[in-house]
Amino acid sequence: MPIVVNLDVMLAKRKVSSKELAEKIGITPQNLSVLKTGRAKAIRLETLEKICRVLDCQPGDLLEFRE
Repeated sequence: MPIVVNLDVMLAKRKVSSKELAEKIGITPQNLSVLKTGRAKAIRLETLEKICRVLDCQPGDLLEFRE
């Protein structure tokens, strides 16, 4: 897939665990894992906003287009 999710990179930069992020944004760790591994078909803008707020980042820090 040409859209790459760099959520794991941002989690490492911010020193936040997946479990902690899932709790703060109100989704299950399993759903966060699906997003992190790039297996998600979609992401709600509300969820993306919450992730950006918690990790203090921009959507472009999390999502990347690669040919």
